[in-house]
Amino acid sequence: MPNQRLSRAARRPIRVSFEFFPPKTPEMEAALWRAVERLAPLDPTFMSVTYGAGGSTRERTHATVARMVQETHVPPAAHLTCVSATKAEVDAVVDSYREAGVRHIVALRGDPAGGVGSTFEPHPGGYASTAELVAGIRSRAPEIEISVSAYPEKHPESPTVEADFDTLKAKVDAGATRAITQFFFDNNHYLRYVDQARARGIHIPIVPGIVAVSNFRQTASFAAKAGASVPDWFAARFDGLENDPQTRQLIAAAVAAEQALDLVDHGVKDFHFYTMNKADLVYAVCHLLGLRPHGTAAGAVAA
Repeated sequence: MPNQRLSRAARRPIRVSFEFFPPKTPEMEAALWRAVERLAPLDPTFMSVTYGAGGSTRERTHATVARMVQETHVPPAAHLTCVSATKAEVDAVVDSYREAGVRHIVALRGDPAGGVGSTFEPHPGGYASTAELVAGIRSRAPEIEISVSAYPEKHPESPTVEADFDTLKAKVDAGATRAITQFFFDNNHYLRYVDQARARGIHIPIVPGIVAVSNFRQTASFAAKAGASVPDWFAARFDGLENDPQTRQLIAAAVAAEQALDLVDHGVKDFHFYTMNKADLVYAVCHLLGLRPHGTAAGAVAA
C-alpha cells in the first residue's frame, strides 16, 4: 500500500511553496541561503518570507525577498502586516516591494508588538484588519497576488467558528486570491475546514500548511499558542526521542510525509511548507511526493 500511495503522488501535478524567516545574524543568513539553494531546484510556486511582530523585521524581510528576485528563478512572496504602522507606512512598504520586483504579498494582521498572547490594538492611522489591508494592497497594486491566512481549528482570538469564517470571507471579498492554513497535525481538521469554507461561498484555494517537526517540544509549545491541537498519537511518535536527534529527524520526515501523502489521497495538490530555514526534512517529504530537482528526468511530475 505505501508503494501505491507513492506512485499516486508521483503521477499527480503536486505543487509546493516554502516559507522562510529573515535572518538575524550572518550565520543565520548563510543557513537560510543554503536552504533556499537546496529547495529552489524543486520549482516551488513561490517562496515566502515572514514579517516580525510589529514590523520588527521589515528591512530584513525586504532585503531577503529582493535577493530572491535577483538570485533565484522562484517568485518570492513577502509577508506584510498592519501592526504598529500607519496606512502611509504600510503603503510605502507595498511600493518598495513592487520596486524590488515582488508580485506576491502574504497579507496578515500580524501579532502585536508584544507577541502572541498580547492584545491587538489597531494603529489610529493604520489598517484595522487584514481585510482592510488586503483592500488597501489591491487598490494600490491591482496586479499583485495576495495570500492570506486560514485556521482549520479556529483562530485563537475568534469568539466562534462562524466569526472565523466571516473573517476569511471578508478577506476574500477584499481581494485575496489564496489562503494558507496554520499548520495542523490531524488532516480531518483541514478537510472539514475546506468543506465548511466551500459551503459558505469561499472558493479560493486553501493550501494546507505543513510543518516537519524537528523539535517536538518547541513545536508543541507554539501550537498551543496558535490554537493548533497536538493529537496523542502524534506526540507518541516522538516520545523518548528528546536526546536522540538523529532518530527524531527520521521520525519527523516520516510523519510529515505520511500526512502529506494522506492529503494527496484526498485530492490535495498544493502544499505550503514551514521550513524553519532548514531544508533537509522538507526536501525529503517533497521527494516522497514525487518532486525532483528541475532538469532531472523526474522533474516533470511537478510541472
